[in-house]
Amino acid sequence: MLKISCVSALPSAKIAVAVLIAEGGKMGEQAARLDHKLGGAIKKALKTSPKFKGEKGQTLSVMAAGKGSASRLVLIGLGAVSKIDALSYECAGGAAYAALAKDTDEEGALIVDTLKGAPLAADTAAAHAALGAQLRAYHFDKYHTKKKDKASKLKGLSLIVTDAAAAKKTVAETQKAAQGVTFARDLVSEPANTLDPAAMAQAAQSLKELGVEVEVLSRAQMEKLGMGSILGVAQGSEKPPFMVAMNWKGDASAKDKRPLALVGKGVTFDTGGISLKPGPGMGDMKYDMAGAAAVIGAMKAIALRKAKANVVGIVGLVENMPSGRAMRPGDVIKSAAGHTIEVLNTDAEGRLVLADALWYAQHQYKPRAIVDLATLTGAIRIALGFKYAGLFSPDDALAEALLAAGKTVDEPVWRMPMHDSFDKMIDSPIADMKNISDGPFGGSITAAQFLKRFVNKATPWAHLDIAGVAWAQKETAICPKGASGYGVRLLDRLVASFCEA
Repeated sequence: MLKISCVSALPSAKIAVAVLIAEGGKMGEQAARLDHKLGGAIKKALKTSPKFKGEKGQTLSVMAAGKGSASRLVLIGLGAVSKIDALSYECAGGAAYAALAKDTDEEGALIVDTLKGAPLAADTAAAHAALGAQLRAYHFDKYHTKKKDKASKLKGLSLIVTDAAAAKKTVAETQKAAQGVTFARDLVSEPANTLDPAAMAQAAQSLKELGVEVEVLSRAQMEKLGMGSILGVAQGSEKPPFMVAMNWKGDASAKDKRPLALVGKGVTFDTGGISLKPGPGMGDMKYDMAGAAAVIGAMKAIALRKAKANVVGIVGLVENMPSGRAMRPGDVIKSAAGHTIEVLNTDAEGRLVLADALWYAQHQYKPRAIVDLATLTGAIRIALGFKYAGLFSPDDALAEALLAAGKTVDEPVWRMPMHDSFDKMIDSPIADMKNISDGPFGGSITAAQFLKRFVNKATPWAHLDIAGVAWAQKETAICPKGASGYGVRLLDRLVASFCEA
């Protein structure tokens, strides 16, 4: 990870420096002092570059002139002062990293000023700038025999803040969330030949070092519990399936000790099974475990910050492959909840995995609420594109908590409808239900209705379809193209607001 430090002044050696500029050319006191040292280079650049208006995410490279420690200047837009918030600083931190990394071999600096009229304290602003820089600095080059990622050249970033000691403490807290996101991104980025269900279960077990209790159910244990739904998906692969429970007991004094349950789909590779997917694009199906990765990453972030909350993460880990043993279209399987399912499409396997995972969460932990995440349907991408996850929930309070959490961390969700008319579309003539509806319409909704049948009515529940947001189609201010780690910060924030408030 990027080495980030907090200091009160620029290093004596010449260094590339990023400076935050709000709309209207407004800058903080530290930036103004640097501008004076550099003979007014910043103000001159603002006058001669009318396209740079200080809008959020804008950048402008400036040749430093005059005496001072800056060898190169980059101006980073913060946006209108009245609209500056934590996300503004995250965006600025990410933009600063990307701009400095282009031509800087080792070290860079970012002057973090708070501007008059902006609501954030200096240490909070620095913490969010550091988080943005850390998330943007992520790169996965594990399998390059020669390092080709030019964005990895910047090894360290110094944050120039007025109170370095206070900033250091606040930065350390936000970096815990960054570690959770990085952990999830690493899992999603791994190819399926190295990250199979066993390897992913092992990754979850690494959380034991942080005080998380981890239980791994084997195929034999799942058979005893009657988990025919997840085992039906698994039977076509030589790779054994696992169900993993990660239990964080962070609030022993709580009157209601029931945990919040986070449930994730972990299909480490999805061929579609006998209902084989088309060849083009199938390689992307290594990230069909992004829901489980988000849960594992969130559990890491929660444990790192020692959240005063009781949270359990449940992930069903399996590989969906075609073989002589594979589940066939038309087969009828039985879930642990006792429901029979007519499997009309073996590529609608994620809901089968979640069915038994949802049952296990309720059977074993009696949770106060459940949130599941899954790259469940292509239909949600058609509906919402690549920015919003689909939110499905019959519980208004839980839905509102998720909407608020997503807005706070810029992992937005959009609430989708649920209705009995959609539920009837998955009734089967020969079993309790079928795993797809008859037609192509409302696919993400009928998938959510399927999951709803496995949740007790008395338990608040929400389903997040993250198929459109788990993999960034292009880079953003705080995320390179590739695994986004979506859901880690959303879940971590939900725990803070739903359980710790």
